[in-house]
Amino acid sequence: MMAHAMNRESPDKGMDSSKYVRYTPEQVEALERVYAECPKPSSLRRQQLIRECPILSNIEPKQIKVWFQNRRCREKQRKEAARLQTVNRKLTAMNKLLMEENDRLQKQVSQLVYENGYMKNQIHTGSGTTTDNSCESVVVSGQQHQQQNPTPQHPQRDANNPAGLLSIAEETLAEFLSKATGTAVDWVQMIGMKPGPDSIGIVAVSRNCSGIAARACGLVSLEPMKVAEILKDRPSWFRDCRCVDTLSVIPTGNGGTIELVYMQTYAPTTLAAARDFWTLRYTTSLDDGSFVVCERSLTSVTGGPTGPHPSSFVRAEMMSSGFLIRPCEGGGSILHIVDHVDMDAWSVPEVLRPLYESSKILAQKMTVAALRHVRQIAQETSGEVQYGGGRQPAVLRTFSQRLSRGFNDAVNGFADDGWSPMGSDGAEDVTIMINSSPGKYVSSQFGSAFLPSFSGGVLCAKASMLLQNVPPAVLVRFVREHRSEWADYGVDAYSSACLRTNPFAVPCARAGGFPSSQVILPLAQTIEHEEFLEVVRLEGHAFSPEDMGLARDMYLLQLCSGVEETAVGGCAQLVFAPIDESFADDAPLLPSGFRVIPLEHKTIPNGSSASRTLDLASALEGPSRATGEADPNGYNHRSVLTIAFQFTFDSHSRDNVAAMARPYVRGIVGSIQRVALAIAPRLGSSLGPLPLPTSPEALTLVRWISRSYRIHTGADLFCTDSQSGDVLLKQLWGHSDSILCCSLKTNASPVFTFANQAGLDMLETTLVALQDIMLDKTLDESGRKALCSEFAKIMQQGYAHLPAGICSSSMGRPVSYDQATVWKVVDDDESNHCLAFMFVNWSFV
Repeated sequence: MMAHAMNRESPDKGMDSSKYVRYTPEQVEALERVYAECPKPSSLRRQQLIRECPILSNIEPKQIKVWFQNRRCREKQRKEAARLQTVNRKLTAMNKLLMEENDRLQKQVSQLVYENGYMKNQIHTGSGTTTDNSCESVVVSGQQHQQQNPTPQHPQRDANNPAGLLSIAEETLAEFLSKATGTAVDWVQMIGMKPGPDSIGIVAVSRNCSGIAARACGLVSLEPMKVAEILKDRPSWFRDCRCVDTLSVIPTGNGGTIELVYMQTYAPTTLAAARDFWTLRYTTSLDDGSFVVCERSLTSVTGGPTGPHPSSFVRAEMMSSGFLIRPCEGGGSILHIVDHVDMDAWSVPEVLRPLYESSKILAQKMTVAALRHVRQIAQETSGEVQYGGGRQPAVLRTFSQRLSRGFNDAVNGFADDGWSPMGSDGAEDVTIMINSSPGKYVSSQFGSAFLPSFSGGVLCAKASMLLQNVPPAVLVRFVREHRSEWADYGVDAYSSACLRTNPFAVPCARAGGFPSSQVILPLAQTIEHEEFLEVVRLEGHAFSPEDMGLARDMYLLQLCSGVEETAVGGCAQLVFAPIDESFADDAPLLPSGFRVIPLEHKTIPNGSSASRTLDLASALEGPSRATGEADPNGYNHRSVLTIAFQFTFDSHSRDNVAAMARPYVRGIVGSIQRVALAIAPRLGSSLGPLPLPTSPEALTLVRWISRSYRIHTGADLFCTDSQSGDVLLKQLWGHSDSILCCSLKTNASPVFTFANQAGLDMLETTLVALQDIMLDKTLDESGRKALCSEFAKIMQQGYAHLPAGICSSSMGRPVSYDQATVWKVVDDDESNHCLAFMFVNWSFV
């Protein structure tokens, strides 16, 4: 029976002779000291405790064991009670938030019903005159609605006039609050965003308003002042923000501050100019204890000063936006975020305008990113996020920011960073930028540690193209998992020499094309799993045939984001930079990589066609050349792919590196086009079959496969009497069942070496990347057991039939099949060459 725990106030220092023990404060203190070091002491440790503490000498070891049991039970109860109190506070705050959201939606519904009735009445009363009156009544109704929230008109005001700026600030505050908690904007809930105490929160986008807007609200376990401090540091969470300069700070009489802010943002692709903003930012507190940071552009319309306008930027407008941070009872904050901007979409080519007109993209890049960043820091602060490798979360977050910033700098190539264009070779598909005196660029990207050994410059080769019907998440996952598909292009002898002496010379280029495998080592990931940081080790990296005996590993620091297919409106990105084995916190990074941004679905006329992948520059000049039929449903799923690779060069090698970089990046573009064709959803026969592999090795292999199947099973694999290699290969390539060949290895996991078109479709891969896929990663547990049980039979009799089951594609999608036949393929000398699998009636689950 468990004993009574303790009673610190009892003056009785004697021990009760009964089975219940009353401990003195001194005894409790001694036991608590041991509990702090070891909550569950062993029998020997308890006996040692009795010997070392005379005040415990008259207590039986069994009673001390019971005390520790009770102490652990009370600790568990306290932790559970604290957890339940935290959950209760979150649910209470979330309930309050949802009730407020419901009230706002009710007001919005009432307003829409009123406007609908008014418009119907106007149409009805005007129908007796002319048909145009109904249209005019709609216009009048819309004008009346706009007059309910008019935009104030101001005369030009001087920046040194605090009273005038305070007037603009107060109006900005009122407009922002009406968007954050009112009905000033017609908000529409974003699909896939479910509110909850531990989820991202309520996310909505605008409909029928000037510019584009997004709104989010959620719970964070940080105090309002801390949240405001984090969010005002925009470059730390807004990856497209290049810089923010606060040019003037003016205190207000109510305890707030007015700041005049200039912000520059990156362009997401190579074929559009970057944007900049000149804004007034107002920070203040409300009567209910809430904290507000609101912001609006200063223009000739809103009044106030306007800043200088760099020629390389297009001036964008920020309408009343900001953060409303309300304290929660018991700690934490309720955070409301509104972003409302006009990105001047008409200044970019039509094919790119969806990037600047999509409120979903705005929500993903700014609004949701801000909320996720605050929640990430909150969990890191509370210790809920633990990272391995001995790295602090802030250090790993800095690495992610440096990779993103370095890639954005490479894509944009700003002149004030030292970039200048290099003459083309006649083709415009790849752009070369040179930074011969990096200056600010090198200092910001590499740090002072890089400068002593840096005597040349940086070259960036970049390109953009339009993808058709290729899911961005799937493409980036493929590029990440099958590096050999696009990084097998060799570099010339000079580049090989550079790689020996400078690990940052050519990112992820395997000189001479010698095979190596990659090992991905996880490093960190965000709490929503939308972004993760990892180290990639390329094993056995050799630079020339002479170096094969001295092959060394190559390491890359890699950032991957947006690979979840459920991501709404965001881009998918893979950015990496070579590092050395030391991987110091201040390691220089020269990022390269891929970015895929989805465009809004665009309806195209029936009968028209579009190229699946094409150089985006050609799309800007006119209609594309058709290479594939459009979606039969009339919808064209498009995205923009941007590729940028950076190289270093010394003072004498610029032209040689440029001559290597152009074909290298062109080869990558060609690989991505082939990958896009392979992983895009099949639209019947309109895409056409993949090209036949007509090498002599393929012709020989298909002859061995056919002959071995007939010898072992007594049946013909193909419906033909011809033994011609070309005929057999055509039959195998177009076979409706998936046929794959697997290596026979006794000391390593078997990998696939060949497949027909159905096999490539089932594994969602290509012939080159197929060789990176292992058999045991494809079959599920029951499939592996069935194969192991039949393996001896296969080697003796030559074949076996496996029951129906489930396997996985290279993208992780489950695939069901009715039956699998496995047979041993022998060569002309009757030696075992490989195993062949035929998956019958396969389909994605």
